[in-house]
Amino acid sequence: MIHPNRFIILAILSGVAFIILSAALLSKPFESVAASADTNASTESIFEVADLNESESNQTKVENQNCILPSSYPDSIQQWCQIIEEFSLKYEIDMNLIAAVVLQESGGQSDAYSASGAVGLMQIMPKDGIAENFQCINGPCFQNRPSMDELYNPEFNIEYGSKMLSNLYKNHGNWRDALKSYGPMDVGYYYADIILEIQNNYQ
Repeated sequence: MIHPNRFIILAILSGVAFIILSAALLSKPFESVAASADTNASTESIFEVADLNESESNQTKVENQNCILPSSYPDSIQQWCQIIEEFSLKYEIDMNLIAAVVLQESGGQSDAYSASGAVGLMQIMPKDGIAENFQCINGPCFQNRPSMDELYNPEFNIEYGSKMLSNLYKNHGNWRDALKSYGPMDVGYYYADIILEIQNNYQ
């Protein structure tokens, strides 16, 4: 004979199992909603960053549209248009000439570093790095120059290079001789003529 208490115990166990199963099933939709909310938040964040980047890019484009550098220059040079324009005005140099030097020297790459130790957009010899080993009569040739870190800054580099060009023009009285002094040693007017040709061609 089956004891009636067994039925009661079985009924209680079945009830508990039903409650546990129901609770488990009821919790899943809430988890899905939470997961969905997290996903939506992440997606919104991605779109916010994309919108911000697009906004900054559009702002740069608007600024560059106001720049008078010839449109024939590639984007790698156009991105520095505002800086080039600023220092062409400050040092009274044709901005097309500065752009020609940047194009020839670095192709517009601000992190350019030559085998001879020249740094940045206008390839200026710094006081440190490889250039530190160049010795002149009175000691290191470039001891009074800026550091590599300074010259990797695009604005600093273009201002320093523009000031150099301005001083060389004042000393020589013409751009061909000024550019000859700015460029590599022992190449005569080869470098100067390349820069002047770029300046004339990119109109």
